[in-house]
Amino acid sequence: MLYAVIMAGGAGTRFWPASRAALPKQLLALAGERTMLQETWDRLQGLTPVERILVVTNRALTSRVAQQLPDLPAAAILGEPCKRDTGPCTGLAAAWIARRDPDATLLMLPADHVIRQQAAFRTAVEHAVGLVHADPTRIVTFGIRPDYAAESFGYIQRGAPLPGGSADLPTFHARSFREKPTAEVARDYLATGDYYWNSGIFVWKAATILDALASREPEMFTHLERIAAAADSDRFPQVLDREFTAIAGKSIDYAVLEHYDNRVVIESPFDWDDAGSWQAMTRLHGTDDQGNTVIGGRHLGLDSTGCVVHGNPRHLVVTLGVRDCIVVQTPDATLVANKHDEEAVRQVVQQLKDRGWEAYL
Repeated sequence: MLYAVIMAGGAGTRFWPASRAALPKQLLALAGERTMLQETWDRLQGLTPVERILVVTNRALTSRVAQQLPDLPAAAILGEPCKRDTGPCTGLAAAWIARRDPDATLLMLPADHVIRQQAAFRTAVEHAVGLVHADPTRIVTFGIRPDYAAESFGYIQRGAPLPGGSADLPTFHARSFREKPTAEVARDYLATGDYYWNSGIFVWKAATILDALASREPEMFTHLERIAAAADSDRFPQVLDREFTAIAGKSIDYAVLEHYDNRVVIESPFDWDDAGSWQAMTRLHGTDDQGNTVIGGRHLGLDSTGCVVHGNPRHLVVTLGVRDCIVVQTPDATLVANKHDEEAVRQVVQQLKDRGWEAYL
């Protein structure tokens, strides 16, 4: 049976000051009227029933997740005691579900992506599930055909076509997984036509990913085994705290995907955006007649273009004679940044930590 795992533990620091520790970007309505988490939940409808959906998040966010997903049982929200990247998150979810169904097939998907072609998404997932059922040792992912040389995404190099694909769902062996490249390397990837952006969405058997972690990351796997063994006992909170905290953080790409042999990539038939930073708002919301993107607020732009402005309807933001700026207004903090240096927003968050200004995190 197919189970869906929503990974909802990200910090969203590049969306500061709108995204905060207590309300990170996946819990905000940045792409539409519903939050990104709720939109992720919506696209699962028709793929798998509610009782086979698990959300893995930061423990501090479990009550917020429950409020946003009232149809999800409380027991299906798993709170990590600390941030340990996608490797331990994936392993924890697989071990948790495998207790209930050792033959489970998992759909792993982040809570902060934007996919608006819901029917195409479901069709692609069903194709991926069929590939996994045909060969349970397969790991299947979705590649996004790049339309520019992005430096902020990982890449997947495709290999030979895989029998069973179609014109609508081209399917290939995945030759390699590559980390975020330099601008020059990204341009080379784009020129070859053999590389996809890594969507971060996967389909695999719970047993397969656990076996891979046991082989590649035995120490991590041992901690996960101890957590799963205590799942139905009164000791579970203490065991989860102790064992999960002891795991070294590592992405699932580093832990497994870069080394695994039986990898398949489906060329995505659906639109996709990882909404990784404020610049993504221009792609998602478009621009006004001055070339500015305004989200949730009131903006008066005089001789201003290329700006992203986020605020609230009760507060007027005026820009005068500026180009390519990010302006984000919240009740207690305001950001003004060069749009082309938005990676530095993460440095702001670190500076706030270093200064002890916890109220703004």
